[in-house]
Amino acid sequence: MKFVIAPDKYKGSLSGKQFCEAVSKGLLRVFANAVIVHKPLADGGDGTIEVVKDYLGAVTVSTLVKDPLFNLIKAPYLYSVSKKTAFIEMSEASGYKLVVGNKTNCRHTTTLGTGELIVDALDRGADTIVLGIGGSATNDGGMGIAVALGYDFLDENGMALAPIGENLIKVKKIGRSRLHPRLEHANFKVACDVNNPFHGPNGAAHVYAPQKGASENDVAFLDEGLRHFAAIIHEEFNVEVQDIPGSGAAGGVGGGAIVFLNAQLNSGIDLIKDIASFDKAIEQANWIITGEGKLDNQTFSGKTISGVVASAKRFNVPVAAFCGVVELTIDEQEQIGITHAASILKNLGDLEKAKKDAYSNLEFMAFNFASILKRDITLV
Repeated sequence: MKFVIAPDKYKGSLSGKQFCEAVSKGLLRVFANAVIVHKPLADGGDGTIEVVKDYLGAVTVSTLVKDPLFNLIKAPYLYSVSKKTAFIEMSEASGYKLVVGNKTNCRHTTTLGTGELIVDALDRGADTIVLGIGGSATNDGGMGIAVALGYDFLDENGMALAPIGENLIKVKKIGRSRLHPRLEHANFKVACDVNNPFHGPNGAAHVYAPQKGASENDVAFLDEGLRHFAAIIHEEFNVEVQDIPGSGAAGGVGGGAIVFLNAQLNSGIDLIKDIASFDKAIEQANWIITGEGKLDNQTFSGKTISGVVASAKRFNVPVAAFCGVVELTIDEQEQIGITHAASILKNLGDLEKAKKDAYSNLEFMAFNFASILKRDITLV
């Protein structure tokens, strides 16, 4: 028997690695000679960087960059010398977590620091840069990233503008005379799991700016700025950024990355599966066992399990999901394509006890699952 164990983390309880270890113990009690492959995954959210680090054989490097308010901070990212690949989390340099407690809003914040991380990676020799854009504090359309890489955003007098949301509406021309020499040769991949357009009622400002300190008037102003910026981009690059799904992600960084970095937007789980060589691992597998803290109808929306199932269907491999909580109907379970789904709770109790017992309960569940499989094989 070949099992591929491919979970997300149980937030606040178990890492993906710990999930794999617990399930392996349960399976091996029944199938002592089983081939078991550990492939912990993530969807681009919290915890992704730990998962990616192992697959890339990367180290954490840090450099001084500007935070969203232009203060100097030290921010980390992953770099693999052998693969010439960097994995950068935008939230480390331009994240909302860095401005919590400050009375500010995204009219005045910048993605400059994220661009400075990219520059550092290029200077180290990176050929591929994977950029996670969750948790941003910004609405600058990617201006800050672009400025770090050598673009200039000029006003009607030809003066360079600070790369903040408030200045989007003032941009009249985009200069490209000092671009980083390695920029055009690098391959950029952006983890993006939303389809918001650049501007408009479902765009970056209206949907996300209120969460980043913007008032109703700020939102209207920023949306108008993004609309104007999109027109300038079309004029300069002949790209209709508004028509690209996901261009409004992270305050317009989705669209900015496409234009200024020539990036591809991909779902987070698809990017991580690619880094993990996941589809190769599940060839000739008998079962894939996945899991996350909560299995519900949100799992359909770019979550780890939905990505696992998508690959499993291509190889006709059944999927078992061991989760902390299962809130699917039978129809929803069948719709997503999970053969077996179960919650790991053995006894009623409080949440903290459930988290504490997660490892042993997961091993217990895997043991019983394997026992049923063995019985069915024997009957056949």
